[in-house]
Amino acid sequence: MSTKNIIFTVLLLFVPISLAAHFLEWGDLVVFITAALAILPLAAWMGTATEEIAVVVGPILGGFLNATFGNATELIIALVALNAGLIDVVKASITGSIIGNLLLVMGLSMLLGGIRYKEQTFESVVARVNASSMNLAVIAILLPTAMNYTSIGISETTVQNLSLAVAIVLILVYGLTLLFSMKTHAYLYEVGVVDTEEEEEVSHEKPNIWLWSGVLLACTLLVALESELLVDALEVATSKLGLSALFTGVILVPIIGNAAEHATAVTVAMKNKMDLALSVAVGSSMQIALFVAPVLVIAGWVVGQPMDLDFNPFELVAVAVSVLIANSISSDGKSNWLEGTLLLAAYTVLGFAFYFHPVANSIG
Repeated sequence: MSTKNIIFTVLLLFVPISLAAHFLEWGDLVVFITAALAILPLAAWMGTATEEIAVVVGPILGGFLNATFGNATELIIALVALNAGLIDVVKASITGSIIGNLLLVMGLSMLLGGIRYKEQTFESVVARVNASSMNLAVIAILLPTAMNYTSIGISETTVQNLSLAVAIVLILVYGLTLLFSMKTHAYLYEVGVVDTEEEEEVSHEKPNIWLWSGVLLACTLLVALESELLVDALEVATSKLGLSALFTGVILVPIIGNAAEHATAVTVAMKNKMDLALSVAVGSSMQIALFVAPVLVIAGWVVGQPMDLDFNPFELVAVAVSVLIANSISSDGKSNWLEGTLLLAAYTVLGFAFYFHPVANSIG
């Protein structure tokens, strides 16, 4: 068992501890911290279960399963927060997930992979397609915000209707990106798939699909439960920590929901599989922008919560800057440790900006 798996197995102890903290009323701060720690291993096991099931059902259905469940933890947390009416936290978590994957995860992958290997390469065509998709995502969240700020007396219903229309377009585009990556241009993505399949053939026999389906279902239900505890304690706990709801949504929530995926990207980068590392990092950002955010808009419409794509302008600037620098660095199909450092520096600067920005104090 790898060190990463040992850590995630030990962290499972926080599932009963968080439940005890809630029922025995140990305080919102304790509940928040223990629920966050409990979500980390559950997210990791969800990812493992999805991968194991994908081996059995084949590359096309498996790829779709990975694409659907890739950010399931973050989606569950966001849905719980949305149902609780924490719209600004939901929007901040979308922003933070995109920024975190493009800057933090890609940066760590390029830095640690670049320290071990002088220069790493990946498919530049895929990088350009990903860049175009992320540019579309920026445009999609820019227009509702721009319409709101350039129109006088615009109603909330109008912004929501525009957001709903844009959300449907984004989901259609996401479906087309899956068709592109898994069917019409699958050969561009075969490097990472082949490496993964070779490791699976060496490591174990065909997985038990019923066992792993049960694991996936159990982890999903537990993540939903822990997310309820996390969101219920969020406002009081972050206030005690001296953090704003905006900073929590942009920095803490995405790290909690995506830690297992982050670890995977960095691990494969250190094995000189930068194609796979970027597939995890950028693919996760694309899924958040083209699938998770639109689903949340539609879910908000269904449950009667005013969720739309009208973001805080500062969040919008942060996303645009992140997409710009990530696209610039990945466009040549090569990476090194300095480029990774630049991405991490950009993430750190944005983190400080979200922490000190006065707008943060009025959100939540």
